[in-house]
Amino acid sequence: MIYSRIVEAKVRSVFDQINAGDYMEMVNGLGDPFIYHFHGEHALGGRRTSRDAMVRWWERLGDLLPGAQFTIHEVIVHGGPWRTRIAVRSGVRGPLPGGEVYSNTVFQFMTLKWGKVTDVETIEDLQVLTHALDIVAASGKFEASAAPITD
Repeated sequence: MIYSRIVEAKVRSVFDQINAGDYMEMVNGLGDPFIYHFHGEHALGGRRTSRDAMVRWWERLGDLLPGAQFTIHEVIVHGGPWRTRIAVRSGVRGPLPGGEVYSNTVFQFMTLKWGKVTDVETIEDLQVLTHALDIVAASGKFEASAAPITD
């Protein structure tokens, strides 16, 4: 019970840091090896297994959806430090070119082993996301229609 509360607090803290513009705490929390899979064939989709690819992905996210903020609705923690499963339900919201607002629900499923994240799976409404990326691409940021960053 105490362990679960500690893990939940850490997850919430990492999202707070991301919202403040610092994604490196998330990157530094990744194990060796790790897999990060964001579902869908779009500029933010794909599968990454290296720190370099994750940094490039976060840079792309910040460029395409600047000001996007996460609101954590629920964190579920199960297991001990040798294999912890974490489920996060959050909202993401941010401005889009032309005055529209991007608003979506994000589900993340993570595996934590001895304090390091070894697996992340991210799922959100891809119709909403691809619509937002189309708006960003139409504004002149052609990277919004680029292939996923993979390694």
